[in-house]
Amino acid sequence: MPLSTIADAAAFARDGFTFRPLAVPSRGSAELAIWALEIAPDAASEIHSMDREEVFVVVNGKVSATVGGVEVTAQDGDAIIVPANTPLQIRNACPENPATLTAATSVGMKATVGDATFPPPWAQ
Repeated sequence: MPLSTIADAAAFARDGFTFRPLAVPSRGSAELAIWALEIAPDAASEIHSMDREEVFVVVNGKVSATVGGVEVTAQDGDAIIVPANTPLQIRNACPENPATLTAATSVGMKATVGDATFPPPWAQ
């Protein structure tokens, strides 16, 4: 299918983060996994890692992240690049407004949070 609309994307919510898959296997993508991401004001992810490289492009807002122990802050149009198997915590740096991002990785990725490794449901 050549068109995947955000209006038809399922929403997966987790701790102040809402993921909407745009290009994933269930929506016709064979190699890339791309989703829209909204982070609620002041929300922060668990520390986790992915077994594939991941890139976050900030569409709107201000996002902070700790990538392999390095603190970064990104704004509209900036990209946060996370190498495979690198600890990551990402958070909305704004207490008033949600941040929106586009996340890109490759099909088949698996997340590790603590002792659990699993394929994120929004990447399927």
